[in-house]
Amino acid sequence: MKIAFRINKNNRYSIIPLVTTLEKFDSEVEIMLVRDFETIFSLEPSDTILAYSFTSMDYDNVFEEVSYLKNKYTLIAGGAHPSAMPLETLKMGFDYVFVGDGEENIVNFVKGERPKSRIFDGVTKRINLNDYPFFSERKKLFMPFEITRGCPFSCGYCQTPRLAGRKVRHRKVENVISQAKIGIKNGKYIGRFITPNAFGYGSPNGVFPDVEAIEYLLKSLKELGMKEIYFGTFPSDVRPESVTPEVLKLVARYCDNNSIVLGVQSGSNRILKLIKRGHDVETAEKAIKIIHEEGFIPHVDFIFGFPFETKEDVEQTFDFIDKIIEKYNAKIHSHTFMPLPGTPLSVFGAGVIDQKMRKKIGSYALEGKLDGYWHKQELIAKRLEKLISESKENVLNQNFQTYTD
Repeated sequence: MKIAFRINKNNRYSIIPLVTTLEKFDSEVEIMLVRDFETIFSLEPSDTILAYSFTSMDYDNVFEEVSYLKNKYTLIAGGAHPSAMPLETLKMGFDYVFVGDGEENIVNFVKGERPKSRIFDGVTKRINLNDYPFFSERKKLFMPFEITRGCPFSCGYCQTPRLAGRKVRHRKVENVISQAKIGIKNGKYIGRFITPNAFGYGSPNGVFPDVEAIEYLLKSLKELGMKEIYFGTFPSDVRPESVTPEVLKLVARYCDNNSIVLGVQSGSNRILKLIKRGHDVETAEKAIKIIHEEGFIPHVDFIFGFPFETKEDVEQTFDFIDKIIEKYNAKIHSHTFMPLPGTPLSVFGAGVIDQKMRKKIGSYALEGKLDGYWHKQELIAKRLEKLISESKENVLNQNFQTYTD
């Protein structure tokens, strides 16, 4: 059997663990990485499984490609969007969909398993991260260390709980080190991490820091020979409740980042409550203050354009931003609200950035105090709104009234 993974800049980190899993558990399967669409047509349809992993942001591109490929190749799909809308993904033309964790089920698929529903369940059957590698020395595929999967919070805009579950699963330090050794052997000396909350590593609840576990992780990587380590920054961020002076002192001792990415999302307590963020503005400011006092730049995430926010909510958010820029030298990482499929807040449609907000956001950018892809996300949000409105699939099947009370 030949499996060709369609890989691009947005899905590389979700493809690599599937490749490494197949290399470990089924050496008979031939694995290919397809980086351009034209290459696919050189593959023999009768002998090739085409595998896609994609988010809702890539839906349009995948839809276009699949329209040419369906009924010619066997197509399988996983990732955030298929996990949120498995039935719609089948309607796109995919033959099988993988929901949630895909590692164990991709092996089952190769071994011949074919559920009648055509949907592989990786939600009720979660994996142990320590059983699965994430570096492929054979194909020279490397990625940041995935140290935690799952998030205990239920933020209304986020697909992570649907994709990875609400129970946190940490990878053991020894497992991370075994992969890091492979990386160093191949000239990979920079350590970054994939986790919903870096400072929650090792913690049973994924929130309150386990300082000993974090130090063991960072110290072990440093002693192994990692030349640069970045913790609490891209491609992960940090929860306000998890920020403590003790953890930041560890980052200063072992790591190379001078900023900490902190998820806040709004300066309005009303909005934070409605989106079920799990913290208030006061907790966020306390975390920003600690980050600043410990010598780091607070790089703070905000989502603009919630369709249900009031003029007062917007004013409170901008007042808070002004405050943290002035007092704590914060930098803002900007997003536009996107109605991601499978999330409770998706029913409210695309984010709305009015002219006044646009001018204010632009002024921050001109001052060098704001970055991010809010403008691009504004366009994506409108396409997602159309997709959701045309779909009859309600994966969550829940009462949304709690978000408008």
